[in-house]
Amino acid sequence: MDLMNNLLEGNIKWVEDTLERDPDFFKGLAAGQQPEYLWIGCSDSRVPASEITNQLPGSIFVHRNIANQVGNTDMNMLSVVYYAVKYLKVKHILVVGHYGCGGVLAAMSNISFGFLDNWLVNIKNVYSKYQDELDAIDDEHKRGNRLVELNVVEQVRNLAKISFIQEEWEQGEFPQIHGLVYSLSNGKLVDLEVSTNSSQKMRPVFQFNKD
Repeated sequence: MDLMNNLLEGNIKWVEDTLERDPDFFKGLAAGQQPEYLWIGCSDSRVPASEITNQLPGSIFVHRNIANQVGNTDMNMLSVVYYAVKYLKVKHILVVGHYGCGGVLAAMSNISFGFLDNWLVNIKNVYSKYQDELDAIDDEHKRGNRLVELNVVEQVRNLAKISFIQEEWEQGEFPQIHGLVYSLSNGKLVDLEVSTNSSQKMRPVFQFNKD
């Protein structure tokens, strides 16, 4: 119970501090949300979206899973993205990995993690696609960091393959999709410069026709 009490006491302290800074903060929060961003990140407890970007509650719509995967048959993830894009009208979708990701490192190994092995197959597929590049990196730490980056790149591409995102692109420039990696060692976000808001550079087989 001590751990639960810590949470509840922490909540009371946060409410008091927040109201001291802005007496109307919760009135505004209760009125609705209009986030500009959808954050697809890792479930890792060390990578909280709002805190590391210095944003207030209500600024970022968040979906998290192990190793920030974008599975094109994952109904949970697709439902979040659909709601964010079609109803919240977010302008930017951020796929955010982090160096030292346990899921990515697990996928690099041949160790069985039970049920999780099924989830890690998606990351192993990324490794397989870039195997020549990754196997050429002798330092395991650097190899893991590079796979973290490549995993983000592939998830950005998976987002671009989603039909209703391409529908939005037919109407304008949003949502823009970005790939970022967070460094636990210095707290900084790294832009991988793979941003996209068009299906034009994708292979034709992934492009949906509006006809």
